[in-house]
Amino acid sequence: MKKFFIISFILSSLFLTNYSTSSETDIYKKIDLFGEVLEKINEEYVDDINQSESMDSAINGLLQSLDPYSAYMSPEIFNEMRTETSGEFGGLGIEVSMESGVVKVISPIDDTPASRAGIKAGDYIVKIDDAQVQGKTLSEAVDLMRGPIGSSIELIVRRRGEKKAITFKIKREIIKIQSVKADLLENNIGYIRLTSFNENSSEQIESKIKSLEKNQKIKAYILDLRNNPGGLLSQAIKISDFFLDNGEIVSTKSRKASENRKWFANKGDLTGGKTLVVLINYGSASASEIVAGALKDHKRAIVLGENSFGKGSVQSIIPLKNKGAIRLTVAKYYLPSGKSISEVGVSPDIEINEEGDKFRIKSETDNQLNYAIKLLKG
Repeated sequence: MKKFFIISFILSSLFLTNYSTSSETDIYKKIDLFGEVLEKINEEYVDDINQSESMDSAINGLLQSLDPYSAYMSPEIFNEMRTETSGEFGGLGIEVSMESGVVKVISPIDDTPASRAGIKAGDYIVKIDDAQVQGKTLSEAVDLMRGPIGSSIELIVRRRGEKKAITFKIKREIIKIQSVKADLLENNIGYIRLTSFNENSSEQIESKIKSLEKNQKIKAYILDLRNNPGGLLSQAIKISDFFLDNGEIVSTKSRKASENRKWFANKGDLTGGKTLVVLINYGSASASEIVAGALKDHKRAIVLGENSFGKGSVQSIIPLKNKGAIRLTVAKYYLPSGKSISEVGVSPDIEINEEGDKFRIKSETDNQLNYAIKLLKG
């Protein structure tokens, strides 16, 4: 009983700091209830429990009740996350979040096992090998998907529009992310594919644009942001600026008005104002939506494809005393029009859905890219 009294006392100290006296009674009652539930579980539950893991789950449950992107990271998971930010890691190649107790695919990464197997943005992973995802935290589910390089994993997936679950058998690989690719397409159309917004993306895109601009006959550009789950806000601002001469790019609003911010374009469109088509799909999220939304709002680009994901929030990683951390939503993005991206996404000017199970980005089956090329041909 002493353990639970200590827990209740600590929770009281944490929660009551910002509450008025009128709210304190209700909060005290909830904290007492929490301690009572923990005590009953410890005394009555059929199996022995790991109290440390139970507390981790309770903390994570509190955070995930806020939104799909806030979460608790134990010291082990936080350390793993920091070692995986170098751009090379083992796994399947998917960006995921948690929704309704299952893992939701935000986007498969180009040229990775998940992408080649046919995993799509919006898929719900309900089973990983023999383990049901329901009831697990996002971190636990991600741990299950990790494994030795070359080992196989089975995913059971639910997909919109499909009555039956789909089974994928995938072999884990080292994931190397090449964020920028460029090509000169037919009719002198410059094609730039951006798969993530990492710390070098803007430099690479600037270099690609300048290289393509050396071709005196180039007349238009396609910026492909499909299946791009996002990344650094700073990179989204710089890349948007490459195609704009002036005006607001994006703003963020947080709980504290003093922390609200706006970013504006500098004079100088690297393409000289050439016609621009931006491709998006349901796998375009966060920073991708900032770029697509800014260029659409300023009528600088024709946005083509499918409605984007709708992840318009900013997360901060906040270290904790136990060497773990919390990922907490601290602000929301707003487009130049004042619209929020959250849960809504960016709608295309021209809606073209992916056609067929054999659809692959930048292949003969890519009907969205083919439509964009046809559009630019006139």
